[in-house]
Amino acid sequence: MAEKFIFEPWNISKLESSYDVVIVGSGSTGLTAAIQAHELGLKPVVLEKMEKFGGNTNRASSGMNAAETNIQLHHGIVDNMDDFYKETYKGGGKLNDPELLKYFTSHSALAIDWLKDHGIELDELTFTGGMSKMRTHRPSSMAPIGAFLIKNLLKIAQDENLPVFNNVTVTKVNKENGQVNGVTVKTSEGEKVINAKTVLLATGGFGAAQDIIKKYRPDLASYKTTNHPGATGDGIKLAEELGAQVVQMNLIQVHPTVQQDTPHAFLIGEAVRGEGGILVNGEGKRFVNELNTRKVVSNAITALPEHSAYLIFDKDIRSRVKAIEFYDSIGLVEHGSDLKELAEKINVPADKLEETVNNWNQMVAAGKDTDFDRKTGMERKISEAPYYAIHIAPAIHYTMGGIHIDSRTRVIDGNGDIIPGLLAAGEVAGGLHGNNRIGGNSIAETVIFGIQAGREAFLEK
Repeated sequence: MAEKFIFEPWNISKLESSYDVVIVGSGSTGLTAAIQAHELGLKPVVLEKMEKFGGNTNRASSGMNAAETNIQLHHGIVDNMDDFYKETYKGGGKLNDPELLKYFTSHSALAIDWLKDHGIELDELTFTGGMSKMRTHRPSSMAPIGAFLIKNLLKIAQDENLPVFNNVTVTKVNKENGQVNGVTVKTSEGEKVINAKTVLLATGGFGAAQDIIKKYRPDLASYKTTNHPGATGDGIKLAEELGAQVVQMNLIQVHPTVQQDTPHAFLIGEAVRGEGGILVNGEGKRFVNELNTRKVVSNAITALPEHSAYLIFDKDIRSRVKAIEFYDSIGLVEHGSDLKELAEKINVPADKLEETVNNWNQMVAAGKDTDFDRKTGMERKISEAPYYAIHIAPAIHYTMGGIHIDSRTRVIDGNGDIIPGLLAAGEVAGGLHGNNRIGGNSIAETVIFGIQAGREAFLEK
């Protein structure tokens, strides 16, 4: 059995006073950028304010979207970037920044190749809502994408001897004569100024920042969040202090399937539906195309009298989504040897649930959902006992708004000018997703724009 990998952060005593690029945040955006910058000959440093590395990336479960990949061809899927663009644009309410979206869709396959070149293979595919083709790449082990990605990126960072520190809080991005020239940080040893030609903000969104959510979306103030505690909008605040423009801050995504019957909210990944799961209401009936966009599905659940629903699946679907093993281990999954027993456990009419599942299986066999026109995630029936259910309801999941950047990840100020030396990428940046993020596009964004940020840092050296 392979020894479990444990990344050892650098000791704070090794934090130097000068680097080529300071990267704030250790999610997949920051780590990807650091690796790319280092491989181009730069001297980067990664600063993480939390004890644990990875940020919200650790909580991503479904996969990474990309079009026109070799992996798709190996699976017999012929896709194209234009469809990826159009479907993401439609899914985002046509509020996506066209420049960012064009760069994103046209560089997605290259990002899959970049990962493969670094020994990170995503050679399995699934569906997420709003996509017409299998574009969501994931490891063949079907492990949740986020933790898998962070573990492997940290391995590369360790192999390349990249300086990666935790428990370091950036309190200010410094600027002199109009040029960003480093950061001020707070560590266990006190305050320190670090000089750098470039600073990359890769701090993630503000899904756990009650102050920002109340400011822009008071209607969501009472919602639970799937975000890790460090998702407090730090990068946005740091950038605003330098005059950076923020965009679409009111666009906050509510994820439809979050188990929140315990104090901690657990995201139930879209892959469960992508592999064939269905949603039923308190009457045991379907009520929506489960793989419509997250916005549509969330609204449909919220409109139910109970404001929640049950995700129904079977042994076969469970075997294709490894994250379910974790959900079950912490008591989030109800079991039934048959549908009648499952219905009793979740308190829905057994005859209605059996009728719903039987009708669904007939539509799967016919290849046509005559109830809600679902077109994807219909490769397998719900017919192999035991059967399972997870109680879900919508919760805050992703913040589409953030720092205004161009496709080179350069930060733009309120006058439309570039702030020299300041970059931003990942969820901290706004505009890519419009008013709704497609599942699988966030991880793709972190890798695509993380690579680009590493390259841009090289150009600014």
